[in-house]
Amino acid sequence: MLIKSLMGLFAAGALAMLSACSTPCDRPGGLCAPIEPNTSVAPAQPRAPEVQEPVVPEAEVETMPVDAPPGAVAAHPRAADLPTAVPTAVPTAVPAAAAPDPKSATRIGLLLPTRSDALGPPAGALRAGFMAAYERDRSGFVVNLIETGDSAQEVLAAYTEALAQNDVVVGPLARSAVSAIAAAGVAVSKPTLALNHPEGRATHAALPHNMLVMGLSIEDEARQVAQWAASEHPGARALVVSGANAWQRRIASAFAAQWKQLGNQSQTVELAASNGYLSESGISQLKSRVDADLPTLLFTALDADQLRQVRASLGSNVPAYGTSSVNPGTEPGTALAELDGVRLLDLPWEVQPDHPAVMVYPRWNASRRTLDLDRLYALGIDAFRVAREITLRPGASFSMDGVTGRLSVSFGNGPARFERIQPTAVYQGGSFKPADGVN
Repeated sequence: MLIKSLMGLFAAGALAMLSACSTPCDRPGGLCAPIEPNTSVAPAQPRAPEVQEPVVPEAEVETMPVDAPPGAVAAHPRAADLPTAVPTAVPTAVPAAAAPDPKSATRIGLLLPTRSDALGPPAGALRAGFMAAYERDRSGFVVNLIETGDSAQEVLAAYTEALAQNDVVVGPLARSAVSAIAAAGVAVSKPTLALNHPEGRATHAALPHNMLVMGLSIEDEARQVAQWAASEHPGARALVVSGANAWQRRIASAFAAQWKQLGNQSQTVELAASNGYLSESGISQLKSRVDADLPTLLFTALDADQLRQVRASLGSNVPAYGTSSVNPGTEPGTALAELDGVRLLDLPWEVQPDHPAVMVYPRWNASRRTLDLDRLYALGIDAFRVAREITLRPGASFSMDGVTGRLSVSFGNGPARFERIQPTAVYQGGSFKPADGVN
């Protein structure tokens, strides 16, 4: 959904790793048993002013998901116009009395590839969100930034050092780095919140007990969309419409597998594209197939521009579902009529700006901000909140309304478990409305 020129390609490589997450929950797929919330969200307040990056007190910061160089991240598949650099926090001295006593404060090590050319922008976005959440609930905590590049060996060495100097480690961000820590025999002796999923589903079962995976995954989104669509259309026949990119094939497969597991039937149509636009002949053949087969609904493994093409041809009679990949964003005064009625899910940060958990944090106002980077900023906010809760309630299960979804966490008592449920929404007139309020 986002692209252009060499810079776009470079950035795409970076986010491809990010977006290769196994489930943008990576966004992961297994659902945990319901857990009663024990974490309350601060009362709604007027939206904090937009910021470029939270100011980080000097005494509290030390210097660390759509494929890219070694260490690539799997953040979100739709890499778009990534900037060559993201504004980073400028350490600013504060009166000594304002900073927590390092001897008594809980130390959180934030392990990020800020020295990576490819992953620096995603790392900068995540760091900004993490520090925004820290600034809101900093009492009793100190954040130490551990910077790395792309090398797995460098990340392993930095992680080992971070364990020795901190009470909790948040990171790494690259899928390959998460896999390296999980497989290298490194003693994960302290709580570690991985910001991405390891490579390969099999690796998940073997994660160390002290490692919690909370990255974003578009494949988990697809599975959640399948459950949602099945609840609205029991026994329906779905036509899965996919592009030819790797991330599109992955989410098409994830939806189809979940749809089948729910006892429903589906067929998949893959459309060729050139420069991001679907071929007219392919769309014409799709229309003929829809007219002949009369599917109950469409699942669209496409980006927003491609879905506009499809809807311009097919119309809106057949309900269309999608993941966050079809989110066109919302610009004041802009409405995309072709997408009206499209049902999708995304982070509360993107589709529920009035949610109490979202309103209390400042918007990230970096230059050339993209939806993908904005999602990583949101992930940073929730990463701090989960790390904080784990240290305040050791061994307890808890739930919270996060800016990336409804989060359920079980940590410190057997294998760690993490579940993220994202809100469902309908695009209408240039904005998003809760799906349960739209027929």
